[in-house]
This record gives sequence, structure tokens and C-alpha cells, in this order.
Amino acid sequence: MGEYVIKLPDVGEGVAEAELVEWNVKIGDLVREDMVLAAVMTDKATVEIPSPVDGEIIWLGGEIGQVLAIGSPLVRLKIEGEGHAAEPESAKPAKAEAAPAPKVEQKVVAPKPQEEKPKPKPASVMEAAPVAPRAFGVGAPRSEGEKPLASPAVRLRAREAGVDLRQVSGTGPAGRITHEDLEAYFARGAQKLGIAALAPDTSVKEVKVVGLRRKIAEKMAIAKSHIPHITYVEEIDVTSLEELRATLNSKKRADQPKLTILPFLMRAMVKAIADQPHLNALYDDEANIIHQHGGVHIGIAAQTPNGLVVPVVKHAEARTLWDCAAEVNLLADAAKTGSATREQLSGSTITITSLGSMGGVVTTPVINYPEVAIIGVNKIMVRPVWDGTNFIPRKMMNLSSSFDHRVIDGWDAAVFIQRIKILLETPALIFVEG
Repeated sequence: MGEYVIKLPDVGEGVAEAELVEWNVKIGDLVREDMVLAAVMTDKATVEIPSPVDGEIIWLGGEIGQVLAIGSPLVRLKIEGEGHAAEPESAKPAKAEAAPAPKVEQKVVAPKPQEEKPKPKPASVMEAAPVAPRAFGVGAPRSEGEKPLASPAVRLRAREAGVDLRQVSGTGPAGRITHEDLEAYFARGAQKLGIAALAPDTSVKEVKVVGLRRKIAEKMAIAKSHIPHITYVEEIDVTSLEELRATLNSKKRADQPKLTILPFLMRAMVKAIADQPHLNALYDDEANIIHQHGGVHIGIAAQTPNGLVVPVVKHAEARTLWDCAAEVNLLADAAKTGSATREQLSGSTITITSLGSMGGVVTTPVINYPEVAIIGVNKIMVRPVWDGTNFIPRKMMNLSSSFDHRVIDGWDAAVFIQRIKILLETPALIFVEG
């Protein structure tokens, strides 16, 4: 028997370290080649680290939330054969002859569900005593406090189905839950356990803030501590815009995307920014330099199962209404399924945030630091509006927008939103050049 060391591989160009966000194994587990051992995160991408060999886990190189340097030992395995020379625990792991860097597959935080491929049976040295399969049901199939093992794809699928993985038996190595285990659970019509009687709940669950949630927390804290926000709310009559949108959607070609209100808002923002280019900027508050951009790169805040990400529509000033709509659809799908690239998730100069039908009446958006403006879209509601003679029903929507008051005066913010208001209330102007 010998020892095999797996080091944290290079997970992206220019990346020097990564945060450990998930262990899929524990000490003593038997693993097979290509089995996912852990997941690490850099920027807003999650990378799964597979095992290049069969073996038994004898050492793990960090705790969840710990930041590890590229090239540092991640896992040690006991394998059949000589393996690599083992070292005393006091020796520096970097001197060990490390295993070749395993292939990694980069994903965004919201991994795309996919069927697991059949894995080859482990070598004879890895054979364990046969274990009788556990029955699938609503009773807990594992001991109290034991964490269920599953890939990010399985976890995402279970979360979307409202299934608590602690109630699902796993038939994979070390009790790992597979897609087949979920299928079996669904087939038996498993239901969540109900509460037998009303009783006080005195439990306290500690949730460690790691991965994307930690990065969101850090960025929001920086934005609120560095930027003195001013929020400006204006009511927009979108009745004519909604009529135009419905007409365009009814006459669109089969290859054209369905229009939402966002492409119209994007085109209105481009026109308004042409009059006030200093709102399309990034503020370096350490150097006291404002980087005013010619290209309008609009970030679209998108909610994923793991948290908020901001894919970016690059050069909105050079896109048509339909082109904006197609790019928004492409980026939203990529963010939610986990296929968005780092390039698609960076480079915004101004951001739109919208909660769709849950957009509320008024919000106070947090600026996407180091930008200087963010446009918040609230939900459309039919309200009675006085036309000078009568109250008539109109489709109304509020824009709740925040600005960096160090760079943008209140007057400039109001002028900007009023320009967008005029364009949205008279949507034909959006298509007028000049």
C-alpha cells in the first residue's frame, strides 16, 4: 500500500487561491476514480475536484470556508501499490511528489443538473463488505447530525423538488446519494414529515457563511460602507409601453425572443446615458478617479438557487431591442443553469435589478460597487389615475433607483430618471434616432 497526494489544481487563469465550499467525502471513505471529492470557489465559479485514482481517504486539507492556495495538498489517499512517498506529518506537504493535477470542470454556483454516468467498479483492493441496501422512505436513513453526501447537481435537483436529502438513502460509495436514489425516492411518493403537535422549537442552527453567499455579503458591506446612497423613486405610466410590447410579441418571428419590459428599459437607459455619460461610470474611491465608459455594459441582477449573480449585457448601445432581449435570455439561462463564464459575469458599468412580479411598490437597491448607479424595477399594477376629468385605469410601475451621492447629485439623478420616464411613457421615442 502507498500514499497518493492530490493538490489543489489551477482552477483558472490568474487565480492564486480558492475557497473550499464543500466536502463530498470524509476520512475513511473509499473513493473511485473520477468521484468528486470536493468543490472550491473562485470569484463566482464553483469547481469540482475529482479523484484521479481509487483509494481510501486518510487526510483532508481544510475546513469548509477555508481559503487554500493553488498547489497546496487537498487530499491524501491510501492506494494499492507504492503510490507516492509518505512524509512525516511535520514535514512540509509541498515537498511530497504530488499526483498530477486532476482534471477539473468549471461551473457557476448554480450547477446544471445532469445524469451521472455509470462509474467503473473499483479495483479489488477497494472492495468493501457488501451492505444491504436501505429502504427508501420518509424515515431518516442516517444517524443524527450526519451530513448527506451528494454532488451539486443532485443537491440542486433535490432543492428544486423540495426534498430534504437527509431523508434519502444513498446507494453510492460511502452512502453517496445519486440521481437514481432520488428517482427511487420520488417513485415511492415520499412526503415531508408533518408536525404531530404544536410545540416550542428551541433549536438553533448555525449556518456558516461561505462561497457565493460570503462574496455577496462582502460586496454588499463594501457598497454600503463606501457609498453614500441616494434613492430616487418615480412613478411610470407603462400602459402604452405594455400595448406596444403585446403587439410586437404577437407579430414576432419564430426565431425572435419574447419581449419583456427589460429590453425597452435598456434602450431607454442607453439614450439617457448619451445625455448624461457620467452616470455610466466606475468610481475608484482610493485613487479618486472616475472611469467614465463609452460602452454601456448593463448588469442584470439574476437570482439563482445559490444566490444573486449579475450577468452583463455588453455594449447595449450597439444592440437592437430584439438583440437586447435575446442576450438577456441567454445570460439568465446561463446563470441559472451554471454555464455562465467569468467574462459573462463581469464588466458591468451600470446595473438593473428587478424582482419581477414580486417587485413590490418601492425598493432601495444597493449599488453594484464600484458603479455609481443602479435602476430598480418594481412590479406593474393597475391603478386609478386622474386625467383631469375622470379616474381611469392605467398600468403603473415605479422605478426605485440608487446613486452614489459622492459622484451624482440629486438633481442629476432626477434628470436621468425623468428622461427614462419620458421614453417609457412615449415608447415610440425609443426608436427615434438622434
